[in-house]
Formats: sequence, structure tokens, C-alpha cells
Amino acid sequence: MKTKLAAVMLASAVVFAGCGSNNNEADNAKETAANTANTEQSAPKVENWDEITGQYREYALEQTDKLVAETDKFVQAVKNGDVDTAKSLYAPTRMYYERIEPIAEALGDLDPNIDARENDVDEKDWRGFHRIEQSLWVNNSTAGAEDYASRLLDDTKTLRALIETVDVEPSLLVTGAVELLNEVSSSKVTGEEERYSHTDLYDFAANVEGAKKIYELLKAELNKQDAELEGQIGTSFDNLEQALAAYKSGDGYVSYTDLKEEDTKKLSQLLDALAEPLSQMGTILGA
Repeated sequence: MKTKLAAVMLASAVVFAGCGSNNNEADNAKETAANTANTEQSAPKVENWDEITGQYREYALEQTDKLVAETDKFVQAVKNGDVDTAKSLYAPTRMYYERIEPIAEALGDLDPNIDARENDVDEKDWRGFHRIEQSLWVNNSTAGAEDYASRLLDDTKTLRALIETVDVEPSLLVTGAVELLNEVSSSKVTGEEERYSHTDLYDFAANVEGAKKIYELLKAELNKQDAELEGQIGTSFDNLEQALAAYKSGDGYVSYTDLKEEDTKKLSQLLDALAEPLSQMGTILGA
């Protein structure tokens, strides 16, 4: 059977080769065209990625500069036992971190060291903002939080130093925008992030601002590739920011506990309306 089958296959190959000999030039032309099309599809769609990622890195450095400066003030209030001042500085200071959280998450243990909630890590390893948050709002005291405050300041300084040298890849940029919205969906809009202070809307707003910054850096290139998608994303950001503005209180935001079920439902729907087109951005731009 194998011998007969081999013979049949050999004969068939000879026949097909003979029949195709007159069309070699046409076949080669088709193959060349197909290869060219594949190359064009795989080629980077954004020629100035270095410029865009460089601009984002500068933004991240600016935010971490402010994070370090404001954390220093927060830490001094904790060490001085000034509970009221520490409480007033807590949420606004965290916003600088929340805007650039994706890049921080890419730098080893810095994110859990700075931002872990209770039970996210082992008790012996729990430190950072939320450890101090618990002391301030549950105990209404800074007692025992002084060392955590010092380590928090050191961690923010380490973050600043690492961002100084890190190379921001396009993939981190485009996925970072989506991750920031996922952060909002998973913990901010549910009130799980700031379980003691209930300052979740500060984090919510900062995550949205961080995602919007990435969109703004990519807006011109995205418009070239898909103007409709770019417009949809821009409108969705506007709608979400307009909804958030309703919960402003002075320079900050109302407590999460002031929100009703219809409020969180509306915010969740607006998040979904933004997240879906935003998730297409990386594919469109070839990142």
C-alpha cells in the first residue's frame, strides 16, 4: 500500500508541476504581493513610539516627584501625631500614585509595599498607605504607624529613582490605560479600596486621569488609524468625567458612603462604555 501510494503521489506531483509551469510568473507575483501585505500588517503602525513613550515617562516622573513631596508632608504629620492633618493629606497624596499605578506595578514589589490592602499580603509584610489608613480612621491615632510612615516615604523615593531609568514599552502604555480602568471596576467603584477612609472617589478620579493621559498621548496616532474609535473613546472619557464631577466636594470628593446604588450603577455603566473601545487601542496601533 505504501509503495502504491507513493507512486500515485509522485505521479500527481509531476502532473501538477507540468500544469503549473505556464503560470509560474503569475504565482510568483501573487506570492510576492501576499508577503508584502503580511509585512505591512506586521509593521509598526506608529512611527514615533519613542517620542510618545518618552512623554509618558516624563509624566510619570512628574507625578512621582509630587508623590514624594506630598508623602513627605503626610509622613511628617503622622510622626507628629497630627491625625487631622494626616487625614486631610491622605487621599490627595495617593492620587499621584494612582495615576501611574501600571508602571509602579511593573517594578517588582513596590506596588504591594506602597498600596497593599489588608489581607493582600501576609500580615508581617503589610505596610504602606493602607496600613496607615487603618491607624488613622479605625484607631483615630498615629501611634505605631511612625515606622510604616518612614518606610512609605523610602518606597516612594525608590519608585522615583526606578522610573528615572526604566524604559517604557508601547505595550505597557496601551495596556496600562485599560489596567487603570480595571482597577476602578474591581475596587474603586465597589468601595473596597479605601475600606477605612472611604476616599475611593479620589482613587477613582486619579485612575481615570491616568488612563486619559495615555489616551491623549496616543490620540493623534489613533485618529489616523481609526478616527471613529478615537472619537468614541474621547466622548466616553468626557461622559465619565462629567458624572464624577457631580461628586466633587471642594477640592476633593464626597465619601464613598454618600453614594447610592443608582450612583455606583451609573458609574459602572460609564466605565464599561469606556473600557470596551479603549481595549481596542493597542490592536489598532500595533502595540
